[in-house]
Amino acid sequence: MATTEKHDRRMATMTFDSVYPHYLNKVERKGRTKEELHRVIEWLTGFNEQKQQELIAEKATFETFFQEAQLNQQAHLITGMICGYRIEDIENPLTQKVRYLDKLVDELAKGRKMEKILRME
Repeated sequence: MATTEKHDRRMATMTFDSVYPHYLNKVERKGRTKEELHRVIEWLTGFNEQKQQELIAEKATFETFFQEAQLNQQAHLITGMICGYRIEDIENPLTQKVRYLDKLVDELAKGRKMEKILRME
């Protein structure tokens, strides 16, 4: 699925620190924890909590965020719809990675088991 150039540019320039509080609020409202959110982010990116906090402090864009990330080899198993887009059909690699993260946060907030979120099953 082709996203627009404007959409892809917006994904690249959006900062992790601007989105992180929304992720945290979303999962905590649904009874999940900050530690679970950090675990999900670490699974996808390889960033431990300290590195996540550094990226927040640096106001890293998603472009920088994912350039530095070591994407999990199982990330390609993240499929489905998010924000009106079928993740596996997104053509722009950076936009797809951002949507992977969005999807994992959604699954966490919806109460899915951690083993399923982390693609262990």
